[in-house]
Amino acid sequence: MTAAHAGRRSLKARLAAGERLYGALLRLPSETLVEMAGVAGLDYVVIDCEHGPADTAMLQHHLTAAAARGIDVLVRVGTSEPALALRCLDLGAAGLVHPHVDSAQDARRAVASAHYPPLGTRGFATYSRAGRFGTVSAADHLSASRETLVVAMIETERACAAAGDIAGTRGVDAVLVGPADLAADCSFPGQEVIDALVATAHRATREAGRAVMTIVPGAEGARAAERAGAQLVLYNMAHVLMDTFRSLAGPGPGDGTAGPRDTARPLDGP
Repeated sequence: MTAAHAGRRSLKARLAAGERLYGALLRLPSETLVEMAGVAGLDYVVIDCEHGPADTAMLQHHLTAAAARGIDVLVRVGTSEPALALRCLDLGAAGLVHPHVDSAQDARRAVASAHYPPLGTRGFATYSRAGRFGTVSAADHLSASRETLVVAMIETERACAAAGDIAGTRGVDAVLVGPADLAADCSFPGQEVIDALVATAHRATREAGRAVMTIVPGAEGARAAERAGAQLVLYNMAHVLMDTFRSLAGPGPGDGTAGPRDTARPLDGP
């Protein structure tokens, strides 16, 4: 169930209290990875239903595993997918990550899909998993839904310029810059250009009083994100696992360098 139903403080409440929260981005369908993240002590996982499988039956298994280990689940939905957003929340997700938010108007649509009226347009039902299959009152279910976390993803140069308006939209709790899509939008300029755009978006987000979510490839990146003021640190598990596997594969023959199976690291980012 949601954090509110389980008697835990919600991610939204913990952010408001100034906590720094650590999570894992999971693109690989695996309840075991969700359980392992909980056992390890992470605060949340992000299940990717944009680039990963958008199978809600599978998602329910992940949510059940997360509840058993006391870890919250955010779901990244596709661009402008209110129907999927509704199903994810009815299944008990603690919040949503919305990609390709380019403007305050986009941000308002994202918020609307995540909340009941008057803030949003989410269809109301208490008989879902999030409503404990109809065993909670409408008032309690409505109260719990207010703890839904909304993360807006900024992935274009236009969106970086509008970061203050996006972050300042009522109902947006955090902003995540997607550096891979941002680089593609800018025709893959130098890293300095991307870093400057990311810094601009982060500064505008903090000035609006919202949390910054930063995706990182490992522990070193997490420390840098902390120093930069990120309140939501998100480990890209594809990077973590590939780095681990490549280190286990050993050096290439003869010269102590990586073998032919070693490939270039992709841009950090969902």
